[in-house]
Amino acid sequence: MKAFSTSWQLHILSLLSLALAASGCGILPDRALSGPASQVVREGLDGTPRTRYGCYAAAIPGMTFLGSELGSHNYYWPFGEKDGIAYTCRGGHIDITHLRIGIDWTAYLAAESFKHLMKKDSQFSCKMPVDRSRTHVRISYPPSWDCLSQEDRSAIAEKIALAMGPYLTFTMVSWHEVTTWYGYKCLGIPVEYDSAFSWEDSYSNLLGVRIAVQALQDTEHSYNKAVTIAIDEEMKKLGVLPSARQARLAGKSMKGQWYAGTCVLFFDMKKRNFDIGLDDGYVTPTLVPGVSQCPGAEPQSYPIPNLDVLAEYGFSITVEIEPREWEKGKILRVAFGDEPHKRINPETHLALIMDHIQREAAAKYGPEYDPDNQQHEHRYVRTGK
Repeated sequence: MKAFSTSWQLHILSLLSLALAASGCGILPDRALSGPASQVVREGLDGTPRTRYGCYAAAIPGMTFLGSELGSHNYYWPFGEKDGIAYTCRGGHIDITHLRIGIDWTAYLAAESFKHLMKKDSQFSCKMPVDRSRTHVRISYPPSWDCLSQEDRSAIAEKIALAMGPYLTFTMVSWHEVTTWYGYKCLGIPVEYDSAFSWEDSYSNLLGVRIAVQALQDTEHSYNKAVTIAIDEEMKKLGVLPSARQARLAGKSMKGQWYAGTCVLFFDMKKRNFDIGLDDGYVTPTLVPGVSQCPGAEPQSYPIPNLDVLAEYGFSITVEIEPREWEKGKILRVAFGDEPHKRINPETHLALIMDHIQREAAAKYGPEYDPDNQQHEHRYVRTGK
């Protein structure tokens, strides 16, 4: 998801917030955010995360770049947050907006999973507001679940939820990149295709998921404070450059190689990072070569979320994605051919779809979509239908 990040938009948001307060709508209750972050999983959140829109890492007008000062995270409101593109020596460009999306959706879906587990619901579904696809989850419980005390069920459910939240979030944000590649426009503008698997997106998404898990296990700070601390620690670990100018120059240095164009309406994204961990379970970031502040920097790969902990407690889940976009026919044909199906099993079909996408990128852009051969050309293993 990409869009302009401009001061007038923030001004409008401020006016709208004041209007809501004056009309009696006010700020949503924040009971789950006031105590330790770990309470968020058990107490839930008052509503889904707010919609955020990111930027390209390309140095074109309308894109916002950041240094190491990223402000304070806020689940409900934009006040105090800084969003845009930062650059890190070991993580490359980081879309802070995508980072925050991954964080808050992980927290929300962990809390939702906990709620359904405690009610022993056999299934539930979820979707992000910017997407039309719906994700369906079916849960299988261990036979002894009803024999456990409320305290034991709660402790186990929290552990399971802290695995389900990250897994569902990373699956959903990765699926958003898939639908955008095939032409879906959440904002209805023609430039969104260029954001699909752009070189910073998937790693930024994963980084947000990881930070959320860290923050949700913080028992000393409120959720927003825990997230703010975790973001700053992670960005420091990755070697964030201190100034916005340095982040912009890193993007500008790749003009003509990784992207072309002078504005968002006349823009062509050639460099993509299709690594979502399907080959080895890790996502590797794309580093800009030759950044003077990062001599000898090596990329910091991170593992994608998994559900291994479920089996330890006798649980299993099945996740299916129901595409509802106009472009669903293209995607379903890639996964199933002419067979009539309505849902995608990401464990079975996502590798097949990603292989197809990567071949399309190679045919369209040639080596430009991965000029340094960093992203494992045709590395996705085909799986059965």
